[in-house]
Amino acid sequence: MVRRRPNFNKTVRALIRDIATKLPEFAHVKAGRILVVAGEARRASRGTVKPLCFRGGKCKDRRGRRKPVIRIRGRRMLYCITLRPLFFRGSTARARLETVMHELFHMSRRFDGTLHSGRRHAVLGKDFSRKLRPLVRRYLKQCPPELLSALALTGEVRVLQWLERPGPAYVPGTHRRVRKVYTEDQLYYGIARMVTPKPRIQREAAARPKLH
Repeated sequence: MVRRRPNFNKTVRALIRDIATKLPEFAHVKAGRILVVAGEARRASRGTVKPLCFRGGKCKDRRGRRKPVIRIRGRRMLYCITLRPLFFRGSTARARLETVMHELFHMSRRFDGTLHSGRRHAVLGKDFSRKLRPLVRRYLKQCPPELLSALALTGEVRVLQWLERPGPAYVPGTHRRVRKVYTEDQLYYGIARMVTPKPRIQREAAARPKLH
């Protein structure tokens, strides 16, 4: 019997909910309003987060620009996290956990579809990692073993990917063929292969000659 590939979106959603429950610093985060997709490579990035609203949760800004609306199961998404190839092929379980928390840390504490103005890399520089890593260490002590195990998988998983990716903000009336609303119809479950490096102790044990 062929084993069904795990749904990695469920894993990430459960992880985000658990983080929001156990760490007060992320209590404002709502997993059900965050879309997670697998995307193309972008330099050495393991993940990125895209805000889906203008300030105050609005679709339209003062200049008249609009952002495409993303609705999944009838709910409007406020953020889109894109997990990139290095997340799946070049990360440990801890590194994957840190990537997810990294993107959550960028989100506004208002959770209104915008990013936190004080938590940009251009503002904090190296202090960004210094502020984030203690939170990662705290959560690792509380993370359920089954979630860490799912993040440490080596094998194929199913994960949402774009059939048609939303574009940037647009000015109504200036582009005739701009899609205004994206739903499940513009997404599909693709296959990603996760490769998790073995811990050094396991690698050394595997390299030792077997005694007969």
